[in-house]
Amino acid sequence: MLTEERRNRLLDLVRQRGFASLPELTHEMQVSSSTIRRDLDYLEEMGSARRTHGGVFYTGPSPKLPHFDHRQQLEWDRKKRIAEMAASLVEDGDTILLDGGSTTYELAQQLVGRNLQIVTNSLPVATLFSSGGENDLVLIGGYVHQRTGVCLGPYANDMLKDLSVRRAFLSVAGINDRGCFNSNLLLVETEKEMMRVADEVIVVVDSTKFGHQSLALMCPLSEVDRMVVDADISQDWRSKICAAGVELCVAGPSDNG
Repeated sequence: MLTEERRNRLLDLVRQRGFASLPELTHEMQVSSSTIRRDLDYLEEMGSARRTHGGVFYTGPSPKLPHFDHRQQLEWDRKKRIAEMAASLVEDGDTILLDGGSTTYELAQQLVGRNLQIVTNSLPVATLFSSGGENDLVLIGGYVHQRTGVCLGPYANDMLKDLSVRRAFLSVAGINDRGCFNSNLLLVETEKEMMRVADEVIVVVDSTKFGHQSLALMCPLSEVDRMVVDADISQDWRSKICAAGVELCVAGPSDNG
């Protein structure tokens, strides 16, 4: 069996099961454990799987949401660096809330296998955590936005009112001098409720979103506790964010040299 064919078959097995142990995969694939480990290293590097104690989780895209998967490829390197930085802010045992943006999905991939309580309104994010025994998962219900798999609206808002989380990680469609924006009115109302129930609000956003706005204002900058961005953010925006009292976390090297 060719290497590419073997890795594709291995990925299919992990995708179907959500979680698989190394002995299971060795038996199913009829290859050595060292070969499986090398292939899993490759899949993890590609973002399709995440190894943890005892096995491997599937962390690739959801085949049910092609629009979400397409968005996931845009600015992927920046989003991955942002996600790695954001994951370092999470402590074992935390109760965290993740919204349904593509950058928060990258963050969720970094957190699979950790001992956490996860609250999310995102079906793709919930799917990542649903096979793991290390975490507790709470899925916020409501109207499902078909292109993104995000639950929003009054039912989602009512459910959030009874919850309390240590950290909320939110993604945005744009940031300007007025604050943080997203493109859906119902989504923004749900995200405002997410902010209300969180001890700490953390926005994860890549540098291409600065200087732009979208349909609905989520919040002014001053209501954000931390912002995790890539290193290509301009000095002007670094100053504005810090002046608003937001702790700025810059992830990784600049793509512009």
